[in-house]
Amino acid sequence: MKLARALIKNALLWAALFGLFAWQDGWKILLETLMGRNPPPLFNRATLLQLALEHISLAGLAMLGVLIVGLPLAVWVTRSTGKPFLSLVSSLTALGQTFPPVAVLFLALPIFGFGSTSVYLALFLYGLLPTVSSTLVGLSSVNENARDAARGMGMNEGQMLVRLELPLALPAVLAGLRTSFVLLIATAALAPLVGAGGLGQPIIAGLSVNNLGYVLEGAVAVALLALLADYTLRDLERTITPWA
Repeated sequence: MKLARALIKNALLWAALFGLFAWQDGWKILLETLMGRNPPPLFNRATLLQLALEHISLAGLAMLGVLIVGLPLAVWVTRSTGKPFLSLVSSLTALGQTFPPVAVLFLALPIFGFGSTSVYLALFLYGLLPTVSSTLVGLSSVNENARDAARGMGMNEGQMLVRLELPLALPAVLAGLRTSFVLLIATAALAPLVGAGGLGQPIIAGLSVNNLGYVLEGAVAVALLALLADYTLRDLERTITPWA
């Protein structure tokens, strides 16, 4: 019941946020009040709702890649077969965040060209570190006495992972996933630099033509998305892992 209530509550919050994004007249009144009417402060090449949906799809697909690759990779390097690669994987995932996202975007251009593919690659690399590192921390923090007790009960490695280690590591794993997703939402604002969409469009356009209204529109929308994503995932964390 608690999980159902949390899901319904957060679904309503997201519906309210997208309803706010769809209210173009309200944004126009607000921006004209703050910035004046000349130049027009409301980005008119696409609605804020369209840009927000593009933005979420960019971050969401990149996060899906992080889930598919990052979680199994972190689990594998904590098993006996993958432990020799633990330091290598930790170093490589950390390396992904030492490069600024803009540098990754432009390094990907000669291979993938302009468009969403370069953005997905940059976001994927940027989102790997929090997910992999938090999963490693969670799995490594499982008490060795608990593992010994599980072995004494006759559990094999797979059973120990599913029934003991992953449940105990779940709070750390969920925290890492939340950090990754919020980071990807913020970083996806750079996507228009390589021809992709999203809420970065009014920000980049506003900077190029010195229109602070455009910049404010995009920046506030990105901040609202990131804040609600963080709140939703944190709320689900507390519901799923009340013992953490």
